[in-house]
Amino acid sequence: MFRVIRAGTLRALREAVETAERAAAQAEQTADHTAELRADDHYDHEQQITELRKQLDEALADRQAAYAETLLDAEDRVALRMLLRTARKQAARQERVYALFQRGQLHSIHVTQEAAELAAEAEGAARSGWSAFPPGAALPPATEVLWRVQALPLKNADSRS
Repeated sequence: MFRVIRAGTLRALREAVETAERAAAQAEQTADHTAELRADDHYDHEQQITELRKQLDEALADRQAAYAETLLDAEDRVALRMLLRTARKQAARQERVYALFQRGQLHSIHVTQEAAELAAEAEGAARSGWSAFPPGAALPPATEVLWRVQALPLKNADSRS
């Protein structure tokens, strides 16, 4: 069976097929382009999610560190208060302090003679260079002695009355 069609109709059909093929090719290009954009967006979103998770982990670690530091600060304050109470109690019972002199000039004051000697040794004094003079003995001139520790009596508030 044959069908006879006019040339104009054939031309119109061929144009319609070409138009449809162009439209299909353009739709395919658009779909490919859209898929690429979505893939790029998906990749970008994955990177953003990964970056945000990393920032969240860092923020949580910083928060934990700050919390631990706060607890440590509180523990430090408690320990410091306890040390201050102990020092105040000991200072109330203290009868003398030890003055450390360097070439006759006052360098520092200490609670014990050992602490004064350690302070002088930290400044460069010889560890074995300490000697004791009996009470009331004549001392060499202060300017001739590099380091000297001298006990100084404290006046107690009870002894003033």
